[in-house]
Amino acid sequence: MNIVQTVLNITAPVFLLAAVGFVWVKLGFEYRVEFVTRMAMTLAVPCLIFVALMRTEIAPEALAALSLASLVAYCIVIAALFVAIKIMRLDIPTYLAPLSFGNTGNLGLPLAMFAFGEVGLGYAVVVFAVMAVLSFTIGVWIVSGGGSIKRLVQEPMVAATLLGALFLWQGWETPVFLTNALDLIGQMAIPMMLITLGVAVARLNGRMMRQAAGLSILKVLVCVGAAALAASFFVLDPVATAVLVLQVATPVAVTSYLLAEKYGADAQPVAGLVVASTLLSVIALPLILAFVI
Repeated sequence: MNIVQTVLNITAPVFLLAAVGFVWVKLGFEYRVEFVTRMAMTLAVPCLIFVALMRTEIAPEALAALSLASLVAYCIVIAALFVAIKIMRLDIPTYLAPLSFGNTGNLGLPLAMFAFGEVGLGYAVVVFAVMAVLSFTIGVWIVSGGGSIKRLVQEPMVAATLLGALFLWQGWETPVFLTNALDLIGQMAIPMMLITLGVAVARLNGRMMRQAAGLSILKVLVCVGAAALAASFFVLDPVATAVLVLQVATPVAVTSYLLAEKYGADAQPVAGLVVASTLLSVIALPLILAFVI
């Protein structure tokens, strides 16, 4: 009973905040996703990443090991899903990137924070940063057929990650008044992203749900296996291992649907993946947490 209550205490706030956004839209209230997403991704999330890295008490060696493990895990995921999609004769640009890169921001960060505290958030930020770099390079290349190095350099999240890593490595800290201001801005990120997730899911028109459900189950199995394998190879500590598995196994991100729309991929199957994998995560993520806690 204790483990069930612990898992519910961790996951319930995440899904309740997403439900707020879902119900908000269903009641007919206005919610400008583009504006909120831009504010979150260009201001709140970079501040969250920078402050989390600067304040973390995790040894730089442990963060380096986690970064390498994250990179290897995602490479395994991409390779395994590429083979699976080829066998199923599905369209690579439509399915590979959404299935490979999960919702590590909206769901992964708050789950890691609620489950493992500030240490867990520090680890989760590292995995999120690795995923963001891969998503804006390999992910965009898969969807659009072209590279996106310029886009990567322009991303505030990447700059915040590099700057936070520098402060962590050198042991620097910003003045208290600036740290407090950045911390306040960063605290907006998680509730904003969770509510926006609920809004976006409420507005999606998911089709081909049977296929999407099957692919979502495949994604969870591949991601959990790849993350566990990478964590074992790099001998990560238990919390880092749990965070890596949790982050890599998060459901398909709503941004995958937006990228599909932008670059001309088939967006409707991606919308189905977002809905199906998010619904599956209500069961899958608590089970993963129950196993790793």
